[in-house]
Amino acid sequence: MSGLGKKRTAADKTGAAVKKNASARAGLQFPVGRVYRFLKRGNYAKRISLGAAIYLTAVQEYLSAEILEMAGNAAHASKKVRIAPRHIMLAVRNDDEMNKLLACVTIAQGGVMPNILDELLPKRTVRNATFSQEHGGSQ
Repeated sequence: MSGLGKKRTAADKTGAAVKKNASARAGLQFPVGRVYRFLKRGNYAKRISLGAAIYLTAVQEYLSAEILEMAGNAAHASKKVRIAPRHIMLAVRNDDEMNKLLACVTIAQGGVMPNILDELLPKRTVRNATFSQEHGGSQ
């Protein structure tokens, strides 16, 4: 027994404020402290402010939320309830700005974009076009 007794928390003290981490103070889910540590250890500059870490964390969280929302829509369109790498790839490649941002990124297990060249499609002749119009649509 160390003899120190039970540790007191901030909530036990009367009039003491409850401690919050930087992510909670900024209203973010991603870890501000970890991003701040990586920025300091990365030797990007002599001094890094906490505001820079908060800003970078907020940008990362926003981009992740956008990609996950679009991937969720792609999964819903293909009648799936789980987001797969394929759905992430389809979401990123179908959005112009995300495609430009992640142009040099290869998504593992993402597959390729569905694309059939016009030269490979069967040629529509005048006879086939008039036949389909006379009989109300497809052949």
